[in-house]
Amino acid sequence: MRRGSVSERLVKCGKSACPCAQDPKARHGPYFSFTRAVKGQTQSRFLSADGATVVRHQIERGQQFRSEVDAYWKRCERSADQELSKVEVAPPEAAKKGGSQRSSKRRSRPPSSGKSKP
Repeated sequence: MRRGSVSERLVKCGKSACPCAQDPKARHGPYFSFTRAVKGQTQSRFLSADGATVVRHQIERGQQFRSEVDAYWKRCERSADQELSKVEVAPPEAAKKGGSQRSSKRRSRPPSSGKSKP
């Protein structure tokens, strides 16, 4: 399994006498590349046609795995909600803002003069 994407490109070589300069069907390639993000940076790697096929299957398996994990999390959330619904719910007054008071006020000390007392 892996994350990323595979792209396929047909390129012009830049030589004016080459048929690829005039005819898009005559372009060179296909060239395959695998691209993924690593620590916020994009990394690319060229692949052969066979390598591109293998990586595409790996990406598909990774996407399938992620969707299975998402479905599992949804089932867990439903189960947790059912479990929570069996527990006694707090009264609505407890959810109001400003419901609790400080037991004592904080007092600040007067600033120190920096002199020591005898």
